Amino acid sequence: MTYAVDIYNKEGKVISQVELNATLFSDEKINKTLIQEFYLLQMANARSTIASTKGRGQVSGSGRKLYKQKGTGSGRVGDKNSPLRRHGGIAFGPTAERNFSKTMPKKARKLALNSIITLKAQEHALAGLSLPELQPKTKDALAILNALQLNGQKILLVMKSKNEGIEKSFRNIEKVKYLLLDYLNPKDLLNAEKVLFLEDALTALNEA
Repeated sequence: MTYAVDIYNKEGKVISQVELNATLFSDEKINKTLIQEFYLLQMANARSTIASTKGRGQVSGSGRKLYKQKGTGSGRVGDKNSPLRRHGGIAFGPTAERNFSKTMPKKARKLALNSIITLKAQEHALAGLSLPELQPKTKDALAILNALQLNGQKILLVMKSKNEGIEKSFRNIEKVKYLLLDYLNPKDLLNAEKVLFLEDALTALNEA
């Protein structure tokens, strides 16, 4: 099945349609396993090490044996840094050197993104936007969203290249996020209720 994306102008009227490339975006190409794998990769690569412990060789304290080996009833204790003693080192605890990063082939990542976009097309959550030069005014951006009946929804605005007027107009609007086409990712796509592609970004996506 092929999907068509409506292209709107800033008044909220449909001015054209773009058919998604069936070789990239089709029901048969949807792979939910890859979507999950890419999402977990993104979350793991964004993870930072918080828990970190010191071993017996890293805690502050003397390495002198606390008691003599025989005659005190407390033999074989070792030094005060032993993991068996209070304030001693931690045995096998987490360290700052842990690496949570994952890898995934580029083609698999691309297929996962195409699968998410196809699912969004199934849900009628994709739209195109034809915008001329936009002056940096939040009021104008809000008017566009109102015309599209999208005010208050979680919007992902996708641009092909940086556009200062569009970025400054939309950046202060709650629940609206913009990013470049090259930075599309599973988290932002799945989180958005509506994905708005600028017309040139949609054309580039369709030709990829």
